[in-house]
Amino acid sequence: MTTPGRSHIRWFRNTAPYINAHRGKTFVLMLGGAVALHENFPSVIHDIALLNSLGVRLVLLHGLRTQIDERLHRDGLHSAFHDGMRITDAEGIERVKDAAGSLRAQIEALLSMGLPNSPMQGSRIRVCSGNFVTARPLGVVDGVDFQHTGKVRRIDVDGIRMQLEQGSIVLLPPLGYSPTGEIFNLGLEDIAVHCAAAIGADKLIMFSAAPGIAGPDGELIRQCMLGDIGRLQVPDAEQAALLNTASRACQAGVPRSHIISYRDDCALLEELFTHDGSGTLVTSDDYERSRQADIDDVGGILELIQPLEQQGVLLKRSRELLETEIRQFRLLERDGRIVACAALYPFPQEHCGEIACIVTHPDYRGGRRGQRLLRELEHEARRQGLDRVFVLTTQTAHWFLEQGFAEAPRDALPQPKQSLYNLQRNSKVFFKPL
Repeated sequence: MTTPGRSHIRWFRNTAPYINAHRGKTFVLMLGGAVALHENFPSVIHDIALLNSLGVRLVLLHGLRTQIDERLHRDGLHSAFHDGMRITDAEGIERVKDAAGSLRAQIEALLSMGLPNSPMQGSRIRVCSGNFVTARPLGVVDGVDFQHTGKVRRIDVDGIRMQLEQGSIVLLPPLGYSPTGEIFNLGLEDIAVHCAAAIGADKLIMFSAAPGIAGPDGELIRQCMLGDIGRLQVPDAEQAALLNTASRACQAGVPRSHIISYRDDCALLEELFTHDGSGTLVTSDDYERSRQADIDDVGGILELIQPLEQQGVLLKRSRELLETEIRQFRLLERDGRIVACAALYPFPQEHCGEIACIVTHPDYRGGRRGQRLLRELEHEARRQGLDRVFVLTTQTAHWFLEQGFAEAPRDALPQPKQSLYNLQRNSKVFFKPL
């Protein structure tokens, strides 16, 4: 029977690798102005404070569109928009400054909470804001004068990094300053992409009303690569805009962009500290990396294969044997965790090779990872001049038949392998020509 205390310990064990992986990394978080009006906003800010306490370096960008609209409406004013950008006149920029100061104070107050009901009770978090963004006027576009609306000209990278190294959370409103002393209203997405790219952020995390990006069928898209974005059909305009920002960030050199919900409590922590996350991950490359194993991977491979060894599916391998054979293994690695492995043992004199130990972690089965590793090892076998591969299996014969293997007699095995054949296991033999 599993007690609540032990379940929490197991959760902590699963979380620990992510805590270690994220420590010292730099994340840029982008929150639209609507986030501050939602009841979950204090929890979002407290989770951000928790990330800071775990050693993550944070730049927090906040929008103001909702707050600006409220102030304009209150004063009987309105803004015109062109191509989704606000035209900020002299009256509008005053409301922009007022909204920025008010929301900054609200965020700083939440990050300073030391109350008993705050997750960060007793902690002290420094928040820094300043003239880190130099801007220029957007000017006249399509005959429209955008007046005090601007775009990013330069990010003070050294200034931001200095504050991050001192442990401060850097807070950036959607404002930019010119060398002549002007203030410009900037697009939040413009600052997010420029800032994340300039400071070399490891992640850009964007908050959305929805859990992430949904396809035409409404199903959440958990992950997509940069090259796949053009083929996605995203009917929701807000989600499409966030996906476009994620694409721009990846193109600018940010390895990963996340789109998560600000409405779902703990969505940020779930995205960063669980295997599958809570939202949509956009990567510049495949975040399940395939690579050759090395000696440091022995422990991870043993953890992966031992349950199947205990069930009799795999032949038991000692740590010492695995250490000597480690260069035969190929891995799929996800966020520093080994999620699948397979091995190729060549018999060059017989021009064939054995494919062995194809294992996928139970949490990641169903994603064709075994097929991917099999293809890569078949390619490696061809590169070594082998013209066929074989497997020995007791319980997965049908899977190998589906991959193009055909059953063969035991005496078809290379002579060295025949001499090691375990009669008690009575494994079936399957070959595949390359």
